Amino acid sequence: MKVAVVGATGLVGSKMLQVLAERNFPVTELIPVASEKSVGKEVEFKGKKYKVVSMADGIAAKPAVAIFSAGGGTSLEWAPKFAEAGIKVIDNSSAWRMDPTKKLVVPEVNADALTAEDYIIANPNCSTIQMVVALQPLHAKYKIKRVVVSTYQSVTGTGKKAVDQLFNERKGIEGEMAYKYPIDLNVIPQIDVFLDNGYTKEEMKMVKETCKIMKDDSIKVTATTVRIPVVGGHSESVNIEFENEFDLNEVKALLAAAPGVVVQNDDAAQLYPMPLWAHEKDEVFVGRLRRDETQPKTLNMWIVSDNLRKGAATNAVQIAEYLLSKGLL
Repeated sequence: MKVAVVGATGLVGSKMLQVLAERNFPVTELIPVASEKSVGKEVEFKGKKYKVVSMADGIAAKPAVAIFSAGGGTSLEWAPKFAEAGIKVIDNSSAWRMDPTKKLVVPEVNADALTAEDYIIANPNCSTIQMVVALQPLHAKYKIKRVVVSTYQSVTGTGKKAVDQLFNERKGIEGEMAYKYPIDLNVIPQIDVFLDNGYTKEEMKMVKETCKIMKDDSIKVTATTVRIPVVGGHSESVNIEFENEFDLNEVKALLAAAPGVVVQNDDAAQLYPMPLWAHEKDEVFVGRLRRDETQPKTLNMWIVSDNLRKGAATNAVQIAEYLLSKGLL
């Protein structure tokens, strides 16, 4: 099977190549695609070097699927051209997520929504993906009314420039700034631009995407998204109010049985999810499970996942795996 990775030289694109190899996706020919300035560069996949090609050459190569991680503008321009050529597109940008004609997919939650007619499939925002994987089994059992989420997000979510800024600051080296402020020994309560309502674009992504993925507009979500000086993954403090009463032991059992979820919840052993442990893993880790003692039918939990893997590359590859398993590729 011919597989194109669009944006193959970027941070997420490189991770997509790694995940495709690790999960043994049946790639017979890899077509790395990137912007004109990267054409001719080489990427490595399963020990073999491949030359990066242009967008037009990527289409001409007729891959079965193209996994995009090249930014919203690139995706808006090129994803329809790939789709018109009969190539399935799985897009990691925000370009198509809220388009009512496109599916927004987290395989553990709503892969069954995909059909043969879906040629552009949107990969959700990283912070939304890990949250809905943990919310879905609880919503099915107790029905979620409201979610209050605060995120603690890795600099890798911004890209290589931000990782370089963090480590330059740590070494006392002056360098290019991805953020307006220093990130080392700091916390920045802004991810993406501010909107007219005072929330950031990242916060509103979590609000809108959660309802779309979980197919329930009645779920109320409010978010505060924060950048912190870590690299291993995103963390989230999540407060969930249910319509129905829950049993804490049953909650733990539901989460432990849920696809893609690992429960790390042992107070006595001081076991809880951390980016240090989530790094380079595909699962969503859940812990610190406890009742909110200020109001009924409300649960607190802590969710951590590697944002470059499950939050981006792995989720996209899992969508491709699902399409393949259903004969849609």
